[in-house]
This record gives sequence, C-alpha cells and structure tokens, in this order.
Amino acid sequence: MQRADFIRIAGMALLAPALWLGACSTGKKKQAGEAAVTYTCSMHPQVVQEGPGTCPICGMDLVPVSAASKSKSLQLDKNQIALANITTMRVGAGELGNYKRLNGRLAVNPEHTAYISSRAPGRIEQLYVKETGVPVRKGQPLYRIYSEELAGLQQEYLLAVAQSEAFPDNERFRQIAAAARQKLLLYDVPAPVLDRIRQQQKTDPYLTYTAPVNGVVAVLEVAEGQYVSEGSAIMQLEDYDRLWVEADVYPAELDQVKVGEQVKVTVAGFEDAPVNMRIDFIAPALQTGTQLAQVRGTVPNRGQRWQPGMQADIYLPAGNKDSVISLPTDAVIRDGKGAHVWLRKGRDRFVPQMVKTGTENFDRVEIREGLRTGDNVVVTGAYLLYSEYVLKKGADPMAGHAHAHE
Repeated sequence: MQRADFIRIAGMALLAPALWLGACSTGKKKQAGEAAVTYTCSMHPQVVQEGPGTCPICGMDLVPVSAASKSKSLQLDKNQIALANITTMRVGAGELGNYKRLNGRLAVNPEHTAYISSRAPGRIEQLYVKETGVPVRKGQPLYRIYSEELAGLQQEYLLAVAQSEAFPDNERFRQIAAAARQKLLLYDVPAPVLDRIRQQQKTDPYLTYTAPVNGVVAVLEVAEGQYVSEGSAIMQLEDYDRLWVEADVYPAELDQVKVGEQVKVTVAGFEDAPVNMRIDFIAPALQTGTQLAQVRGTVPNRGQRWQPGMQADIYLPAGNKDSVISLPTDAVIRDGKGAHVWLRKGRDRFVPQMVKTGTENFDRVEIREGLRTGDNVVVTGAYLLYSEYVLKKGADPMAGHAHAHE
C-alpha cells in the first residue's frame, strides 16, 4: 500500500511542471487574444505608453486607446453628426478663380479725422473727456475754457449792438454790430450763446466747445488747468467706421493693379468674412528706403470690429482655372505629413483621404490628387473628425497613409 501511494505522489510531482507550463501557455494565448490597452495624448498622438499618466509635451492626462483598433474609419451616429455640425458636398470639376495676394494693413482714414484746436487763448477750466479711446458723439461737450480775449470780444459786441439800437437808421452801425457778431461766430461761439449775451447784457468768459463729428479720442494734448494759445492742439478724433487698406507691391507688379479695380480683402482673424474693395490710389513714387510702391482702398468697418494696424491681405484677380476640383479651405486639414480631407461613406462612416493641393485663393483650394468627381467630402466639421480620430485611435489618421483612393 505504501508503495502504491509513493508511486502516485511521484507521478503527480512529475506532471505538475507540465500542467503549470500548459496553464501559462493558455494564459499567454488569452492575453495575446485580448486587445492591448495603451495610453496616448489627444493633442499629441505620437506620445504612447502602456500605463496612465500625463503628456510630457502639454501636461494633459493621457487617455486609453485600443491597439487592436486598426480601422481607418470613424463611426458616428446621427446625433453626433448633428452636434459636430458635419456637412458634406459632392465634388465636381469647375472653375477656380486665381488671385495674387498682396500683404497689407489697416490704417486710419485721415479724411475722417478731426483735429480739435483752441479757437482762443485761455485756460482749460474743465475736460469732459480725460482719456484716449473714448468714443464721442457729434455735439457732445469736450472741454470748457476761460478766455479773457473772448470776454473782450463779447464786450465789443454788446457796445456795437447798443450803438446800433441807439441809431437804428445808421447803416454803418448795423454793419459794425453784424461784424462783431460774425467775429465771435468764427471763434465757434454758438449763436444761442450770443443771443443770451445780448439779452442779458452780460459777458461770459467761460465757453464750452463740443465735438464737431462722431469719433474716438485718439490723442489728448492738454490737461485741466493748462493755459493754451490760439491754435494749440487740444485733441484728435478719429472715425473708425471706414478704414484704409494699404498694401505693398513691387514695381514689376504694378501693371497688374489699376485704379478702380475691384478686389477682395481679408483681415487677419476674419478670413471667413472677405469684403469687396475698390482700388482708389496707386502711389506715383516708391516708399522711402524701399523698392515697394503702395496701393490703397477703403473698406467699411461695421460695428468697428477691426482696429487700425491689423494685418490685411488684398487679393488681385489673376485669371481663372477651368475644370478643376476645389474645396473650401476649411475642408482641408494640413499637418507635417501633408494634407487630407474626410470622405463620407454611407450614412455614418467617415474615412480620411490624403490629397495634394494646388492653387489657393482666399476661400477655396484646388485638389490636384486624391479626389474624383462624385466623392462626398466633409466641408464643415473636418477638424472635429480629426480630433475624434486622435482621441479614439491614439494616432494620426494619415500615419502610413498614401494618396491612393479608397
């Protein structure tokens, strides 16, 4: 009996390593069959690691992705498509306007600039606007001045009026009174103020001057209590409702620009809202110290959303290209690996497609390779698809991608 037990125990001891190896092998096969989970950064898909953590580039928390997800497409339901504002268009060959871009900038239109200067010597008794950047309306009080010279002219006016009233039949006295009144009007003393002075028979050395136009206080030259002479600068008002667009052009390109020509203008940060402009002026001489001429036009600035000094581009028509496939510029995503678009396959599947671009204007870009007539291309929401792909797949949608059409 003891011999039988010994043989059974010895046999089990010999079989244990084999069973253990078999279990390990089965475990490994199970692990190999499961999808390996890695972590990546949604902003930098090149960052990949096996455990959770933060991105060494931007510091964002890494998100889990499945290494088994090899599909190059994205599946979105109807609600996701609507929420991302994804729209598509069927592409086809057509005409693409070609433009030459001139670098420019927005500038103040001096024709709409008002320079406020003192009409009479005196002391600035009160400033109603004490800082630059403040908008003012026509007729709004700007400053109050104390002027002994104005008081003297008012006294002369009262004497002339009294003399004219004492001798109503004397034409010369009437002319003297009218001349004294006109002199005060030329000093911008309002007619109602003169009527009040005549009625009350009393001079007023204090006079309030108002804004002659609508505008923004761009320059303020004086302070309260300061004495000014006749003609001294008080402030400068600028109207930003219409701005100049000035652009530089090389002399060899001047034959492409003509006064009166209609062009397109885009302002930095507002590329999606181009405006039409007429070329009003071409400088007859090059700018000092440069080999550049200057062209200029005027654009409306509704709501004063633009500020002088902002970068602006002028697009000169340079002919059209026929029978080309083109897309809105926002439909094409560019990165270090090239350019790609998103194709819609069926109702809910989206596939990235690498393309080669060609001529580009302010709102469209030519597609030379990668698309064919009839393809259903995403024109809004392409960047959201790109971000969604990186978030779900943990990789660039163009990694290892070629121009071949799927």
